[in-house]
Amino acid sequence: MSRQLLTGNAAAAWGARLARADYIPAFPITPQTEIIETLSAWCDTGEMAARLVTLESEHAMLTAAAAAAATGVRVFTATSSQGLLYAMEMIYTVAGWRAPFVLVNVSRGLASPITLEPDHTDVLAARDAGFLQIHCATCQEVVDSVLMAYRLAEDARVRLPAIVNLDGYYLSFTREPVELPAPEVADRFLPPFEPHELAFRASQPLSQAVVVLGGSTYSYFRYESHLAAQAALAVYDEIAADYAALTGRRHDVVETWRLEDAEYAFVMMGSFATKAKAAVERLREAGVAIGLLRLRLLRPFPAAAIRRALAGKRAVAVIDQNLSMGRGGVLHGELAAALYGQPDAPPILASFIGGLGGRDLPSEEFYAIAEVLREAARSGVTPPQRLLYTEHELRELRKLQAIALAERHDPRLGGRGP
Repeated sequence: MSRQLLTGNAAAAWGARLARADYIPAFPITPQTEIIETLSAWCDTGEMAARLVTLESEHAMLTAAAAAAATGVRVFTATSSQGLLYAMEMIYTVAGWRAPFVLVNVSRGLASPITLEPDHTDVLAARDAGFLQIHCATCQEVVDSVLMAYRLAEDARVRLPAIVNLDGYYLSFTREPVELPAPEVADRFLPPFEPHELAFRASQPLSQAVVVLGGSTYSYFRYESHLAAQAALAVYDEIAADYAALTGRRHDVVETWRLEDAEYAFVMMGSFATKAKAAVERLREAGVAIGLLRLRLLRPFPAAAIRRALAGKRAVAVIDQNLSMGRGGVLHGELAAALYGQPDAPPILASFIGGLGGRDLPSEEFYAIAEVLREAARSGVTPPQRLLYTEHELRELRKLQAIALAERHDPRLGGRGP
């Protein structure tokens, strides 16, 4: 095992290298490109025995990835943001093929307006496609999660493709100390890919029905995929135990921080949860009994683990780095479905939208959220959904709008004039 200072992108590349991926169909997009550049360099020098091919689009890239995986090849690929959307037709299609491979998504906010900075709207657009989803908070988790994702996707009880998600810029280009498993340890954890008995072989022609006529047949195969995704919960627990035994690092479906004796909780996913950890420590010093629940596995959704972790809490704040237009935060809705309708009284569940387009979440906002939770617990009233946005930010935006409006009407600046 070696300790290196790696970016999140480099950690993703190392995950593919340690997994001994055979085939890497690729298409570059910011902020994912460093992953492909790193893997390409290793393939050129012979440090990695894989074939990397640049395709003409993300749509073609995903098609090639799944086609290769269907023949028993271990496949790795990566994308981000608009690239994930460009591939969305095939994201849904290849999940139905039950072709196991790993796709790293480096989260970036979606247009319009366009941005290069991160939130989770892109990866959540693929939430219902049939891909498994693992979300990382550190560069260490990135390399570990890629290895674990292969083991999970390729398990005979699952056989589904997997997305490993990391936040653009905050992880993709941030260097952190990473413990890389020795190649022999990685090999012990992740044996060679054993393709399904019906994998395509040039020497053994066969056909597989991926086109059906009639809702009955369609329903059967869709539900089979759903059951396989649900089975992945138990399989993941086995994999996490095996990985911990080999490396000493345990990655459960959810991470909890100071939650056992907490009255209140933040719920998040992704790298911004590390900011919440620091805020929890400061709030604890101030006498506020609060903790953190971070989801690592989003699909399948670990509802039972979430209910156990939040049992007995008075109020919970779900901080979503996404926005479902006309509805609100996706994670908030998922938690409400998991917690409500159960025998035990659920906590008050407050919704906050923050971190859109990479907007920072300073400690003061966590402190303000904690005060909202305490007031909600005292009053018994669920607070309205809130966008985390300061008065100073609004004033600055209004200034820019005023300047743009003035320029529009000033003929000296090319405007129309009065």
